[in-house]
Amino acid sequence: MASLAQVAHRNQDATCYVGNLDPKCTDKMLVELFTQVGRVQSVHMPKDKMTQQHNGYGFIEFLDVMDADYAMTVLNMIKLYGRPIRVSKSSLNSKADQSRDVGANLFVGNLDPIDVDEALLYDTFSAFGTLIRAPRISREEDTEESKGFGFVSYDSFESSDMAIDCMHNQFLGNRQIVVQYAFKRDTNDSAVNGDEGNTTNKNSNLERHGSRAERMLAAQRHAQLKGTMIGGNSFKVNTQFAAGSHHHSNHTNNIPPPPPPTGMLSMPILGAGATGIPPPPPPPPPPPPLPNQFQSMPPPPPPPPPPPPPPM
Repeated sequence: MASLAQVAHRNQDATCYVGNLDPKCTDKMLVELFTQVGRVQSVHMPKDKMTQQHNGYGFIEFLDVMDADYAMTVLNMIKLYGRPIRVSKSSLNSKADQSRDVGANLFVGNLDPIDVDEALLYDTFSAFGTLIRAPRISREEDTEESKGFGFVSYDSFESSDMAIDCMHNQFLGNRQIVVQYAFKRDTNDSAVNGDEGNTTNKNSNLERHGSRAERMLAAQRHAQLKGTMIGGNSFKVNTQFAAGSHHHSNHTNNIPPPPPPTGMLSMPILGAGATGIPPPPPPPPPPPPLPNQFQSMPPPPPPPPPPPPPPM
């Protein structure tokens, strides 16, 4: 069992949480499974001190963050011993996800419970922008069957608006899905998000994501993040080159002309009516005459006359 120090020093950005594991699942099986999608650094499955049985979940640490993201996309909800496993980011990395959450959270309803899973939602909605977390489909606790709705979260409202414009009332898995902004979580009503598929919700006072205030806060956060990336100073376009050209425009007449090419230095100065083009080179000398032995040879004899035709 890994100690607390080992867990603290684990690369949380490259660590995946694996849940809903069968009791027969072992560390070796998880290593063999997750090495198919990336380079595994370590596997940790918390176990009971008395029975030495794992608690149904574990943590997979990869050498690369991209391998962890790819594992969440490919291996989430695959069946291991007949049970669909859940693969997501480690819960210790939830603060990083919250820092990227601007409120661009979408509700996707009327999903086909058989044909549509988290992987299909990721492949469909990741085409409109960057997802800050893996798509989530609400499922029954006992049977793990889909309830017919899920949630998708983007890092910007431009991406979520485009997803709504392109995917609302479109067919996905032989069903016409509903894509709209999700309701904000209400501490007084824990079942708000479970009834978001009903557009005639009786709780009409609830507010959805995508409000004007959220968009203004997202724009301010984006501007602060951009200023932090360039050292905290506001970026200014360098206009010194353009200003310098106008500043020295009055002194351009004092600049001496460039020197002539090196090939023109030795040319004589021609008259006023000359074109300045150098004369062409002299023609090549004629070929040498043939030797005397070839000149004294007689010409070849003429060919013999053709034979006369035979008499008729």
